[in-house]
Amino acid sequence: MLESVYTGKRILVTGGTGSIGSEIVEQLLELHPAVIRIFSRNEFNQYEAQKKWSDHKNLRYLLGDVRDKDRLRRACEDIDIIFHAAALKHVPACEYNPFEAVKTNVLGTQNLIEVAMDNEIDKVIAINTDKSVSPINTMGATKLLAEKLIIAANLYKGSHRTRFTSVRFGNVIGSTGSVLPLFIRQIKAGGPVTITHAEMERFIMTISQAVKLTLRAGAEAAGGEVFILKMPAVKITDLAEVLIEITAPEANGEIKLEYVGRRPGEKTYEELLTQDESAYTEEREDMFVLRPFGEKRGDNFRIYSTQTNGRLDKQEIKDYLLSHNLVDEIQAQSTTK
Repeated sequence: MLESVYTGKRILVTGGTGSIGSEIVEQLLELHPAVIRIFSRNEFNQYEAQKKWSDHKNLRYLLGDVRDKDRLRRACEDIDIIFHAAALKHVPACEYNPFEAVKTNVLGTQNLIEVAMDNEIDKVIAINTDKSVSPINTMGATKLLAEKLIIAANLYKGSHRTRFTSVRFGNVIGSTGSVLPLFIRQIKAGGPVTITHAEMERFIMTISQAVKLTLRAGAEAAGGEVFILKMPAVKITDLAEVLIEITAPEANGEIKLEYVGRRPGEKTYEELLTQDESAYTEEREDMFVLRPFGEKRGDNFRIYSTQTNGRLDKQEIKDYLLSHNLVDEIQAQSTTK
């Protein structure tokens, strides 16, 4: 099914050198698009991407920022599909620089919407986060508004053919800035392993899993949906203890956990679907499909959060990490840098 949607298409990936964006590019290459334009403002990451994918002749590397509407307009010329992964995602950084988050996450998304309609792009698939659900921090609030802008664009686009949809998921374990590489570095240094709060919980999913479902959601998108990926949840303290057991079994008991306090804007637990949203949501095996402007589907209200979904126990966390080779991959990356 995916081949019929993406093969031969001209695709733009904003934030295309980030953790999610680069994996979108990686998986799209297997589907033989006519061209993928990798749009990002990170010059070094662009350089690294060109080395990594030097054998692929259907890639174009565009330096630019979604804040710059004129640059974005040129990048979107003759494009069929856009994956919008560009965003400011670091919670404390957005707390201390709130309007920078607004300019990228909100104004940048609106720029993309307007340029996509002007260029008659077929589909726009925006990447969103669980932190946009009942947000208490600037990053989550700006990503909530970005998601609202994407979905609402389907209502006022008039005769333009562009279909706008969003994909919402939680923490991508092992990605740049995620807690897994940090914990492994701290363990190798002999500890302590720093955790903000003893009761901290998070959804987790591998980059590959998240992007596979994102590409499938993009293929199915008719416009106006929010595809919400089902994900396992973990207690961060359990994750840290399992990592110590895996990476430093000889030091088990010697490496201490240190609770350092919540960072600015940090939530203790996360949600992927609110009770109110569930009335407009179709549940599938591996995702929910929320249609905010669709008909109400019933009164079986459900909150999908790290507290209600059930957490992985320590053995399940260990099996998850080992089955996906997450620890080995991160250690290998650290030795090559």
